[in-house]
Amino acid sequence: MNKFDSSTKPLMWFMALLLTAFMAGCGGGGGGGSLPPPKPAPTAPGAGTGSGAGGHGPAPVNLKSIIGAGTPTSPTYAILAKTGISTTGTTAVTGDLGLSPAAATFLTGFSLTPDASGCFSTSIYVTGNLFAANYNTGSCTTPALLTAAVGDMQTAYTDAAGRPADFTEVGAGNIGGMTLPAGTYKWGSSVLIPTDVTLSGGANDVWIFQIAGGITQSSGAKVILAGGALPKNIFWQAADVVSIGTTAHMEGVILAQTAITLNTGATANSRLLAQSAVTLQANTVTQPAP
Repeated sequence: MNKFDSSTKPLMWFMALLLTAFMAGCGGGGGGGSLPPPKPAPTAPGAGTGSGAGGHGPAPVNLKSIIGAGTPTSPTYAILAKTGISTTGTTAVTGDLGLSPAAATFLTGFSLTPDASGCFSTSIYVTGNLFAANYNTGSCTTPALLTAAVGDMQTAYTDAAGRPADFTEVGAGNIGGMTLPAGTYKWGSSVLIPTDVTLSGGANDVWIFQIAGGITQSSGAKVILAGGALPKNIFWQAADVVSIGTTAHMEGVILAQTAITLNTGATANSRLLAQSAVTLQANTVTQPAP
């Protein structure tokens, strides 16, 4: 019996050591090894031509008739939607508002004052004019102008969504705290902006963000432009709801397939272009210079 014990103990110890090494290589008994770290932010601009000489990133998205002269016969839309635009509280919008195919009854909270021409309304909350599909008194071109603008909004959305990507799944969708150079960015789900994100580049650089889900920007979080970057050259294309948090700040053109919501006190140097509704809550919205 003692002879059996002395001959088998070394083998038992050897098997135990092999088992320990195997478990360590698999990450132990706690459910596997550690997750890989999130992908870092890119440090170099993406490929493309930018919007002018020396620009980086893709060519800008052409908004066509959305950017006019800011007149009753050539609006330039800070906000354009199909089903409704509403506001509560003291909102300040610089630029025109357009709504089609919905009627002016779905421009709510603006205390509309119809113009004598019947072609548009004005509001104490808007530095610009408000247009709706049913403003067609006399020889008004408003319905045709809005039809063209909505068509151009949908074309711009498709264009932005179809550009070849320079960077994919950056930060696994969480871009808070990052500094992003010009380029086309693509995500297969939603994007979170829990803390400030910086877009760093020159005046001719272009950013396109292709997002298969929505955008959620946390309260107080800011999109910051550095190095001369301009909001007119930033395009956020999102298939789901875009929600800008309380007192947060957004920069750039938002092309949303569904709704855009700005929560209380949020501000935006943006064009808000939604294929459903835009909801404002005591916000300041300023359209980018063309």
